[in-house]
Amino acid sequence: MKLENFFTTTSIEGCVSSSAIKRILSSALEAANPADAVQRQLARAGDLLQFNGQEYPLRNFSAIYLISVGKAAISMADATSAVLGHYLSAGIVVLKKTGKQHLGDAQLGRGPAYLEKLIFLESSHPLPDKRSLEAGEKILDLLSKTTSDDLVIFLISGGGSALMTAPVDGVSLRDMEKLTSLLLGCGARIDEINTLRRSLDRVKGGGLARVAFPAQTISLLLSDVVDSPLEAIASGPTVPNPTTCADALAVLKKYDLLAQTPSAILEALQKKNDLESNEPFSEGNISVIGSNLISARAAQAQATSEGFDAHILTTSLQGEAAQVGRELGMMLSQNNFTKYGIRNISRPFCYILGGETTVTLGTATGYGGRNQELALAAVNDLADLRDVMLITLATDGEDGPTDAAGVVLTGESFVRAQELGLDVEAYLCEHNAYHFFDALDDLLKPGSTGTNVNDLTFFFGF
Repeated sequence: MKLENFFTTTSIEGCVSSSAIKRILSSALEAANPADAVQRQLARAGDLLQFNGQEYPLRNFSAIYLISVGKAAISMADATSAVLGHYLSAGIVVLKKTGKQHLGDAQLGRGPAYLEKLIFLESSHPLPDKRSLEAGEKILDLLSKTTSDDLVIFLISGGGSALMTAPVDGVSLRDMEKLTSLLLGCGARIDEINTLRRSLDRVKGGGLARVAFPAQTISLLLSDVVDSPLEAIASGPTVPNPTTCADALAVLKKYDLLAQTPSAILEALQKKNDLESNEPFSEGNISVIGSNLISARAAQAQATSEGFDAHILTTSLQGEAAQVGRELGMMLSQNNFTKYGIRNISRPFCYILGGETTVTLGTATGYGGRNQELALAAVNDLADLRDVMLITLATDGEDGPTDAAGVVLTGESFVRAQELGLDVEAYLCEHNAYHFFDALDDLLKPGSTGTNVNDLTFFFGF
């Protein structure tokens, strides 16, 4: 995934360290390459499959199934299928709708024989639709046929919560669509959204593992959740649900959504039974193979090799994007990073922050994403500053609903905005960061990266 050539903006091209910056950004994405991550942890020697310290004699299984769901579903499925070869019996791959060309060689009729054993389903993201429902039901149907003589390999990546759904009895797909829209619009954190999803969906909160029992299971997780709690990655389809319906109701109350929430959802959550099944459950063998921290460390290593004083400040960055942007902008403008333990600043530096902020939309009709809004909120603080740069990057290459991954912001961005008559506060008020930075040619557009491990923000000082 060599992406240096895609990191081209007016601001980067005007920097003396442009080549080094591109290599640093690219290294972060390369570390999250799903296929490479699978191959680092999953291997086969003859008929012996090795994963996470355990060995599985493949000839001893009656059938070996593969379930791959998420933005990295294709890459993870391709890599795993290549390892399994002819031992693969069948499987389902559920991916975000991106076009026929992304459905894999098997769908195009020119792939290896083992890929022909997989069913590829395009689904909907970030809001679930009837395709998400179809995917959930097909997976449940396949898993319901497994026995103790079978092995199921789950490949789970970001986006899986929306791409695959099977609402509990009494709750419709339309109910879930409305709930998801409400949660996204109010600025709820991803872990809070997943608390609702786990309580209302048969495939989440360990749902797939319960249906697959008593088959042996392996789960490879590519984390798109801050700090990578297993139950939050795609709403934890193969791990126990640590939250209850009371917790889910508390999220709705926190954001004052009870009056707008469909009555069927409230009725389901208010039942004394917390809706979790008492069926037998086995977590199996689980490993996080890619995460924000892994990518941040790769970027740090590359920055160090390029001669920067490189530090990871945090990988737990959360909060309202505009508020976080103002705080980070002030931090960079004042050369004050003591909040993150940096007291002696040595230039050139590269400080890395990871996590995921949120945007509360309200009634605004602008266009943008959380990374763009974070950068927009920092524009004024960086005004006229020399030799500094702030870069925001969504690792999936798609910041919100846009075709941009983030922004490259310098002190000159403010000057160029003034020359074009662009008012920072007006664009912030309308959550219209995309059009602001598009006019400046400061947007990063590497395209879909095929992975997703949250967002990264970089401070550069030269």
